[in-house]
Amino acid sequence: MSVFVLRRLVTLLATLVGASLIIFLVLDALPGNAAQMLMGADASADAVRALTVKLGLDQPLAVRYLQWIKGLLVGDLGNSYVYGTSVASLIAERLVLTVPLAIMAMAITVSLALTAGIYTAANHNRLGDVGVMSLTQIGIALPNFWFAILLVLLFAVRLQWLSAGGFSGWEDGIWLGVKSLLLPAISLAVVQAAILARVTRSAVLEVLREDFVRTARAKGLGKREVLWSHVLRNAMIPVMTVMGLQFANLLAGTIVIENVFYLPGLGRLIFQSIANRDLIVVRNCVMLLATMVVIVNFVVDVLYAFIDPRIKVHDL
Repeated sequence: MSVFVLRRLVTLLATLVGASLIIFLVLDALPGNAAQMLMGADASADAVRALTVKLGLDQPLAVRYLQWIKGLLVGDLGNSYVYGTSVASLIAERLVLTVPLAIMAMAITVSLALTAGIYTAANHNRLGDVGVMSLTQIGIALPNFWFAILLVLLFAVRLQWLSAGGFSGWEDGIWLGVKSLLLPAISLAVVQAAILARVTRSAVLEVLREDFVRTARAKGLGKREVLWSHVLRNAMIPVMTVMGLQFANLLAGTIVIENVFYLPGLGRLIFQSIANRDLIVVRNCVMLLATMVVIVNFVVDVLYAFIDPRIKVHDL
């Protein structure tokens, strides 16, 4: 196991290095000048040049990349061009909202998907199976931002049960914070739950056809006991794989959803920084998202050996 974890850690580090190169080069290749954007269209060439030197944008590409990596390693992410404050503090303030939102969305996704997937597999080719699978097809086709607008119209405008947007903070109470994030979390979760439900159904159906399931039923075990005690654990490998990928989609989806609900999270910070050409903020935020995704997939890989004992570590 230690060799496997070490090998996965090396892969994780190599992936992060590759991601950092891609992020840095793509953002650096974008047209426009951050100094010109900050100074305005009427600024003189000398003023723009002086600000370019101050921001370090006149240095060679390799030097700027190495300085950025060095800052990441020591926790110095630099200062925002627009806000004039530490990028690390900006990100920390926004993560207080984005991380709970992603966790809530993932919890809703897993709860809905596992329930729907197991139910449809247990009632294969029956009315319930057809009905739920039809709903999941509709869920996959729904754009999450459009579904978010529908939720606002129904629960905030018509029924007035929840707020249409904004986030007052956790200081006013956990329940108020959860209520503020409920509609955004549902908006993020619906599409992902529909996909995961179909994957869960397929995985459970495949395991239900195995010989050990028929043997367990022949020994007198009930259908429910076989399903929950034997089938589900053996069907979790593809489900866990998709869940790891979906976490990345949830993080990326916050960029759109946080703007729909006017939430001051990491996604909205990225959107505003792109509009303001504040590339140092964009670069560090995207790198943070990439790191979170890579770490989640690393954890999923390690969990494979514990979920399914048939899999040997050296096969992963």
